[in-house]
Amino acid sequence: MNTDITASVKPEYPVIDRNPPFTKTVANFNTLDYLRLTTITGVSVVVGYLSGIKPGIRGPSMVTGGLIGVMGGFMYAYQNSAGRLMGFFPNDGEVAKYRK
Repeated sequence: MNTDITASVKPEYPVIDRNPPFTKTVANFNTLDYLRLTTITGVSVVVGYLSGIKPGIRGPSMVTGGLIGVMGGFMYAYQNSAGRLMGFFPNDGEVAKYRK
């Protein structure tokens, strides 16, 4: 059984790294990735606060929402960064940065 994701879909953009390591992917985060991470976290904190008003657990609910938001935002930013490195998303900035 072939579990290689690139076998089913071919990259549309130049490939920088077919299998980028964690450190390279996180180092490749751009401003938009950090903005998305921050936005998702902020919205999750507010939703957690609002969902905890009625039962009277605003603090713990807000912290839980924030933790879920940080994890979700990080995974979304990581997915976008890895996708750019693997050539699945537009990557003009990465091509200019890594192909000198």
